Amino acid sequence: MITGINHITLATADLERAFDFYVNTLGCRPVARWWRGAYLLAGNLWLCLTLEPLAQDSTYTHLAFNVEAEDYEAFSQTLLAGGVKQWKTNSSEGASLYFLDPDGHKLELHVGNLQTRIEQTKAHPYEDMVFFDNPSWESNGPGWESNNRDW
Repeated sequence: MITGINHITLATADLERAFDFYVNTLGCRPVARWWRGAYLLAGNLWLCLTLEPLAQDSTYTHLAFNVEAEDYEAFSQTLLAGGVKQWKTNSSEGASLYFLDPDGHKLELHVGNLQTRIEQTKAHPYEDMVFFDNPSWESNGPGWESNNRDW
């Protein structure tokens, strides 16, 4: 059973423009950034920006749902047995099943959260990855500073 929304991933053809919009216009707080993406907080919601050509049939934009680790295997097997179509194979931290709903919307069943992803990427960073200070997972206030450089 899903327990809530885990994260939203939005594909963008211009990461600099998207990062600027979400951080400086909308007020999202940056957590990490690398050459192909960024992790942000919109309130307490994990928002991922990913650099990708925006061809309608290949975009990585999707909605991910939380699932408890102990429920993941049974629930994902139930979905697969029910005939859901997978659209991607998991290659990141935490168990994930990427599947389509009946209308073709891209969904993900995911175990983990932004904090576990940041811990994993600090141990094995993506190319050119920068982490921002003071993620304070529960607060919505300002106060982040880049620990490496300004974007």
